[in-house]
Parts: sequence; structure tokens; C-alpha cells
Amino acid sequence: QVALVESGGGSVQAGGSLTLSCTSSKITLSAYTMAWFRQAVGKEREFVAAISGSGHRTDYADSVKGRFTISRHNGRDTVYLQMDSLQSEDTARYMCAARAVADLAKNTYDYLYWGQGTQVTVSS
Repeated sequence: QVALVESGGGSVQAGGSLTLSCTSSKITLSAYTMAWFRQAVGKEREFVAAISGSGHRTDYADSVKGRFTISRHNGRDTVYLQMDSLQSEDTARYMCAARAVADLAKNTYDYLYWGQGTQVTVSS
């Protein structure tokens, strides 16, 4: 189900930074485990990062560990993805997703609610 809205994408040079945001007018994000996924042209959707409802637990794909940071502000009902040291391989459409179970899952089928995504393009 499409219930989330992403923003903050754009074009940036390699080594640059972007911050993505995820909000919803249909569900209360603070009640959900949240994640970011990405999908490049011609490739399967892949897990990027996840965060627990409290924000105390996080998990990252190896490819972004140390460069990306997932966080949330439950008072604003918003989830963020801070992306630093961006590389051309990070070019993709980034989507946020929500699940009601507490586990930090990495599979797309574990998430019920999705956004349509925001495009990130990194030029070298």
C-alpha cells in the first residue's frame, strides 16, 4: 500500500551529501519499524537501512555502512536518511517502508506500507 511520501532527492556530485525524509498522512510512523530501500534501473530493490520505532536500534546494508545514517523524529513523525560520501553506485530511486513488527527486517515482503520514492543521482 502506498501510504508514505519521500522527499529530498536530487542530483549531487560524488562525495556530496543528501538528506531524505519520509512522512505520512495515513499512518503514524512512530508506531512502525521503518526502513529505506533503493532500486537502480535494471536492478532489484535492495535494503539500505532500518530503524526501530523508538529509534534505539538500527541496521544497515554493508554497502552504505559508515556513510549513511537513518534516524527518526517521532515528534515530527518523520524518518530521515542522511547520505554522505555519495558514490555513483548510490544512484537509485529511494523508497521508505513501514512494518508493524519490531524486527529490523531486510526483505521487501516484510514491509506493508511504501512510498513511491525519490530519485537520487550521483555523478562522478
